[in-house]
Amino acid sequence: MSPPCHTSALLLVFVALAVVGAEQSEERSCDVVGDESSESQMERALLKKLEPLSHMRFNVTVDKGKTEDYIYHFRVCREVNSTSHDFGGLVQTDRQSGKTTVIGRINETQVFNGSDWIMLIYKGGDSYGRHCSGEKRRAVIMISCKRGVTASSFSIISEEREKEQECFYLFEMDSSVACPAENSHLSVGSILLITFVSLIAVYIIGGFLYQRLIVGAKGMEQIPHFAFWQDLGNLVADGCDFVCRSKPRNAPAAYRGVGDDQLGEESEERDDHLLPM
Repeated sequence: MSPPCHTSALLLVFVALAVVGAEQSEERSCDVVGDESSESQMERALLKKLEPLSHMRFNVTVDKGKTEDYIYHFRVCREVNSTSHDFGGLVQTDRQSGKTTVIGRINETQVFNGSDWIMLIYKGGDSYGRHCSGEKRRAVIMISCKRGVTASSFSIISEEREKEQECFYLFEMDSSVACPAENSHLSVGSILLITFVSLIAVYIIGGFLYQRLIVGAKGMEQIPHFAFWQDLGNLVADGCDFVCRSKPRNAPAAYRGVGDDQLGEESEERDDHLLPM
């Protein structure tokens, strides 16, 4: 093989290795059961909501003497062992024999939720032997709301394998991702009041700075629209007088006063003739 051909072959090998390495480094994520086009908006939203947990690993040990001595490894929408390419999202390891069993796979995922919980189901696990008519295993993970905690308390609740069909492993954990969005405790009136006070503060502070820095006002004249506020009391009084008085302004008073002007002039009649001469 000539040197140019040898160099080209080496380049092709390196490119192929780089592509394979890139594919291996990109971890697979959950694939909901069914065609991609059949995924609902709710399922996509829930998977996105679970994304903060995807970089975490969870383990729980079950030790019941010689009968059961297992470690369960769990990841949210990621493979427990990405090098094996088995899509195993929840894997059981026998601590005595070292045998691993895939309980559920992320390429057969179901997800739904309630008001404060999310149910994640991995189907398509390794087949049972003598139990459950030899069907494939299935892992059910109940994620309950716990505010302020990213993830904690991963544990196994039970394994239902005494039925003929629909057997499953049940796990639970706590996480804030399952919590509903907190509603604002502010009423409409409170929001309007806060907005009004904020606008008043902006008006006073902004007007004060403008009067002082731009106009060059001093003292009380730094208050924005000082002349208007100074005359506001008179304007309010005039408005009250105009609205509240029902009679015309030029109408005579309905009552009579007791001043000197109400006494009238002294009568011209005199009683001098009654006096003795």
